[in-house]
Amino acid sequence: MKLTVRIWRQSGSGDRGRMVSYAVQDIRPEMSFLEMLDVLNQDLITNGEDPVAFDHDCREGICGACGVVINGRAHGPEQTTTCQLHMRAFRDGDVIDVEPWRATGFPVVKDLVVDRSALDRIVQAGGYITAPTGSAPEAHAIPVPKHDAELAFDNATCIGCGACVAACPNGSAMLFTSAKVTHLNVLPQGRPEREQRVLDMVAAMDDEGFGGCTNTGECVKSCPKELPFASIARLNREFLRASR
Repeated sequence: MKLTVRIWRQSGSGDRGRMVSYAVQDIRPEMSFLEMLDVLNQDLITNGEDPVAFDHDCREGICGACGVVINGRAHGPEQTTTCQLHMRAFRDGDVIDVEPWRATGFPVVKDLVVDRSALDRIVQAGGYITAPTGSAPEAHAIPVPKHDAELAFDNATCIGCGACVAACPNGSAMLFTSAKVTHLNVLPQGRPEREQRVLDMVAAMDDEGFGGCTNTGECVKSCPKELPFASIARLNREFLRASR
C-alpha cells in the first residue's frame, strides 16, 4: 500500500503546530497503525529528519498509552485502540490525517504526545479505599450481588486512554470519571468513601479544565472497552446523593 499521511507536528506547548504531509510506501494490510508510524519514522531518521513522537507501550490494547485522532475519530475508524487498528481498515492511496487528543485537560507535549496526567490526578482524588483489607480474602468472604459484581467489572475495564475526552465535543471526562467512581462505589470495600469519593473526583475533574457532559454519546462510541453509557447517569445520581 502507498499512503499519504498528514500528521500534526508540534515541537512543544509554545509552538503553534502544523499539519505535515508524508508519503509512506510498502505498507502491508496486516500491519498495525503504530507499525505504519514506525515505518514512517524509520524513513525520517534515515533522511536525517526528526521522527514523529507518539505514545505507545504494550501494543496489545491493554495499557491505554496509545491514542491519536485518525481522520477525525478517536482511535480511528474502528472501535478499538490505535495499536490494535490494522492498515487493512484503509485502502491503497488513502490520505490519512493523524492528530493528537485535543482537550484543555490534555496539553500537547510534542507532535502526537499529550500530557494525560490529569486523569491520574482525578483517580488520586478518590480512586482508593481506606478499609484495611490485608491480603486477598477468600472469594466468598464478602458477599457481593452478581449484578453489582458485573457492573464493577464492566467499569473497571477502563484503561484510561482518554479517547472519551478526545471524542467529546465538550472535552468532557465524565465517562472516565464515572467508570472510576462506579467500580468502587458499588462494591462493599468502597462504601466507606462513597460520598466523599464522588465529590472529590468530580471536583478534580472540573479543576483540570475538562468540559461538561451534554449526553451526546460520542464517548461510548469511541471507547475501546465499550464502557456503559449508563455509568454517567449513575455518577450524576451519586453526586446528587453526596451533595445532599
